[in-house]
Amino acid sequence: MRALQLVGDRDLRQVEIEEPGAPGAGEVTVRIEVVALNHIDVWGWRGMAFAKRKMPLTIGAEAAGIVEALGPGASGLVPGQRVSIYGARTCGLCRPCREGRDNLCEHVSGVHGFHLDGFACERVNLPARLLVPAPNGCDAVGAALAPVTFGTVEHMLFDNARLRPGETILVHAGGSGIGTAAIQLAKRHGATVITTVGSDAKIEPARALGADHVINYRSDRFEGVVRKLTKKKGVDVVFEHVGKDTFAGSMLCLKRGGRLVTCGSTSGVSTEVNLMMLFQQQLKLLGSFGCRMENMANAMTKMAEGMVAPVIDTRVDMDGIEVALKRMEGREVFGKIVLDMRQDVAQNAA
Repeated sequence: MRALQLVGDRDLRQVEIEEPGAPGAGEVTVRIEVVALNHIDVWGWRGMAFAKRKMPLTIGAEAAGIVEALGPGASGLVPGQRVSIYGARTCGLCRPCREGRDNLCEHVSGVHGFHLDGFACERVNLPARLLVPAPNGCDAVGAALAPVTFGTVEHMLFDNARLRPGETILVHAGGSGIGTAAIQLAKRHGATVITTVGSDAKIEPARALGADHVINYRSDRFEGVVRKLTKKKGVDVVFEHVGKDTFAGSMLCLKRGGRLVTCGSTSGVSTEVNLMMLFQQQLKLLGSFGCRMENMANAMTKMAEGMVAPVIDTRVDMDGIEVALKRMEGREVFGKIVLDMRQDVAQNAA
């Protein structure tokens, strides 16, 4: 079968690999439909893997597919069923796993597509416990975006920041994949949404998603605009994932007792924190990584009910993957780029 594999830094190739074979005990064979691209794919492509990994490595950390076969002891799924795939290989045995706090697994093996082989291939065998059934009304693209794009945001906004209706939130990089999800989820929850974007071309699309105020951070200092919009009170929550370039300004945007939740550092992993501001204003800085499988299920239910919808910049096949990664690296996208494996399967069969 065909797969996309990294063989070195910025060296990504289409290759033929062996079929996964019959699923083992507790496993399920999944035929991959859609892979959603993320910055973690860009990091891996650029060689920014923060742990040991072996090459060649199949890419793709976020995906959905159709159940084809069940191994001995696998339960809760049926052939033909669409599933969303949890992106990390957790143990399923430790206390956090047993309690449904999947992203705090004490013995996680790594993230698929970054440390372990990912999902940009035609079929894969996976533990049944890592598959979340998609409800009726949630299509392949929606299911593919549940593990990272929407699941991460659900975990950040509602598990960690505990966003409440009527509060005001600043969402950074509203044109990014998780930014577009955060605008929608926060707005549907009853929050006032302020967002930043990197160009005037992204202003109206961000407003169309529900943002109440949109700031082009390249032409305006976002912290000054936010203070003005909130009459110097500040926002209740900052949704941060940019990192070094925005972190200090994000803290200035918070009201007394406000919460900053962060899941990323695309502009740099280190920054300075004003400790006096932190304790005098009684701010809360919250780290968030990944999501729980319950977050994925909640996100797909909201998509199925029409509350939120994936924002797709571009659909590509295997031939378009490197151009897609370069566009993501240059922040030239609004929403998500998705790799439609159904096109590749059809071409391969022909």
